[in-house]
Amino acid sequence: MSTRQNLAARIGVWSAHHRKTAIIGWLLFVVLAAALGGASGMVEMTASENGAGDSAKAERILDEAGIDHPAGELVMVSGRTDGGWRTAAGELTEAVRGTGEVGRIDPPLPSKDGKDALISFEMKGDSTTAADRVQPVLDAVRETGETHQDVRIYQFGEASSGKWLGDLLADDFRRAEFTAVPLALGILLVAFGAVVAALLPVGLALTACMAAFGLLSLASHQLHLFQTTYSVMFLMGLAVGVDYCLFYLRRERDERAAGRDAETALRIAAATSGRAVLVSGVTVMVAMAGMFLSGLMLFKGFALATILVVFIAMLGSVTVLPALLAWLGDRIDAGRVPFLNRRKKKTAHESGRLAGALLKPVLARPKLFAVASAAVLVALAVPALGMKTESLGMEKQFGSEASLTVAYRHITETFPGGPAPALVVVKADDIGADGVRKALGRIAGESATSGESGESRESGESGESRARVTVHEERNVAEIEVPLAGNGSDGRSKAALAELREKRLPAAFAGTGAQVHVTGDLAGSVDFTAQLKRGIVPVFVFITAVTFLLMLFCFRSYVIAVTAIVLNLLSVVAAYGVMVAVFQHGWGAELLGTEKVGAIESWMPLFVLVVLFGLSMDYHVFVVSRIREARDRGQDTSSAIREGIRRTAGAVTGAAAIMVAVFAVFGTLSMQDMQQMGVGLAVAVLLDATLVRMVLLPSVMALLGERNWRTPRGLRWLPELEHGDGDGAADGNGNGDGGAGAGAGAGPQAPGPRHAAPVTTR
Repeated sequence: MSTRQNLAARIGVWSAHHRKTAIIGWLLFVVLAAALGGASGMVEMTASENGAGDSAKAERILDEAGIDHPAGELVMVSGRTDGGWRTAAGELTEAVRGTGEVGRIDPPLPSKDGKDALISFEMKGDSTTAADRVQPVLDAVRETGETHQDVRIYQFGEASSGKWLGDLLADDFRRAEFTAVPLALGILLVAFGAVVAALLPVGLALTACMAAFGLLSLASHQLHLFQTTYSVMFLMGLAVGVDYCLFYLRRERDERAAGRDAETALRIAAATSGRAVLVSGVTVMVAMAGMFLSGLMLFKGFALATILVVFIAMLGSVTVLPALLAWLGDRIDAGRVPFLNRRKKKTAHESGRLAGALLKPVLARPKLFAVASAAVLVALAVPALGMKTESLGMEKQFGSEASLTVAYRHITETFPGGPAPALVVVKADDIGADGVRKALGRIAGESATSGESGESRESGESGESRARVTVHEERNVAEIEVPLAGNGSDGRSKAALAELREKRLPAAFAGTGAQVHVTGDLAGSVDFTAQLKRGIVPVFVFITAVTFLLMLFCFRSYVIAVTAIVLNLLSVVAAYGVMVAVFQHGWGAELLGTEKVGAIESWMPLFVLVVLFGLSMDYHVFVVSRIREARDRGQDTSSAIREGIRRTAGAVTGAAAIMVAVFAVFGTLSMQDMQQMGVGLAVAVLLDATLVRMVLLPSVMALLGERNWRTPRGLRWLPELEHGDGDGAADGNGNGDGGAGAGAGAGPQAPGPRHAAPVTTR
């Protein structure tokens, strides 16, 4: 029998022998990465980088030309009577001017009934940094409102909304961190019954997140990031980091409970759960890499962030965790909680008995349970057939009662200005050429004007109001604000945009040689959604193909590989259905503390597909590896399924509880896209760890029988990877005398022990 150890076992044994080097090296890595990242800061993407298609080209022309419109602000002062706003408006104007942060200030514009007035002004300096400098202006507006209790004041603008959003994201991130971490710690405390054992996975996950944050900040100078990328990274890092450590630690404790000494238990955990962590981590990272094919910088940032944090969490689980376990020894059970400690001693056996009781009818009638569980998942997926996606506007994104939404609604209702116009950007070799001038005038519907700027006037619903043209002669660039019919997001507005792009602009600028592109709120949303639809096909093909190949390589069975893909897809479409039911149709939305918004955020389906495909492999690899381990010891398929599911039930339940808890926390945050992501992922993981792994997987494998393990003749060149340890992992009865073969062909006889270097524990 070969004494060759797999990679995870060799790493684990090395770390246990060099625990000081492993632990100190990990801490230095985390501190150095966090310090360098904090010093460099994060670079956020620009509007052109975040966009796609025609609108991104328009934004890029404006960026390259250095055309930066000042950040505009609107403040509405509402009195109880006609003209009751005058005193407050006058004082507010002077207070805002006194901050020194404001450039042009327009006189107050009265409303039709005379009870309200609108004050417009522009922030000085670069519009991209206006949010960082707007606080004195916000303070001036607030103090005026406190002085004049007889009026109501509403403020909305680019700088104030940017400041509000930045603060909101920071508060949400802190809330998620201070809620998710205690929840994970509490679940682990119940699972292990000891404080040190519970702290270990959380501590490693948090340090992995810290290191990933630092490295991502450094990387953002090359690949600019979206604002929510850090939140996505923390979500993934905490969930995956805790899960990987939990799988490893749980196996080590199971082997100790089966009578192993500390040295052997650690080596078996490294060779089995450590290997499963490596396979799962690589699969998750490769799946996340599929987002690079989306064609959108948003997803490229998400891909980079999740790959970084998963890699670091995986690295910590197979290096520093064995070192800590070797160093702690029996002190891993320090800080025992009396009641919980009494319970945890029976947890593994109780969870195994419960899983065994659930599996008995499943394995007795696998066809019935396979059809029934698949039917439940398909029923949950039915609402997804009517999924509607869009880039959610402010009211849908933040809720109808958010202060920013309320201010925007009051201002636009009192001073209607129509939907946001389409912005046509024209670049020519000579913007003053006759042909280009005539085309600009034709689109505008009036004689070409030069150098004008100002607030857009009220536009008629039919789109009959005249466009506004701004020509930047020194840059050979022109801008045309073209009003759109409809409300800015409905079918009429989309039809008007399509007509502008496909008919009006080509007809006007034909033969001029000018570059003509259209941007704006609606144009950006349409282009972004179109790119997502184009990008989801290559992403889907990539992740399914890579998942198939990785599963084929690990288990030498195309049946196992195809089963993994089908089960993952069922989990994904069920999650889609729940998201549509809750957020698009509003079923049960109030119970979750959210609102019906009538659509799913445009980037959510692709993101959920990739993340769930990756995360589902955590459980699949872990469970199927344990089943294969039992099969390699000579058990028949039905017995191997029973043992594999029963022996992994406790770890899968704990890991799923942590993931669901972490994702559910994100479902309580302020932004609608974070709520959709949190609820969708939480539901999917819950279904995946219960209905899929406990019912559908064993029933399907039982129906397939020995076909699960057949390797086609053309694939027998694939290496036989070990799924156990030569000393024999604990068998289904908790004993340790069943040897694990080196591959699929191992017989039932137990081989002799391997002579690995001893691991000293104190």
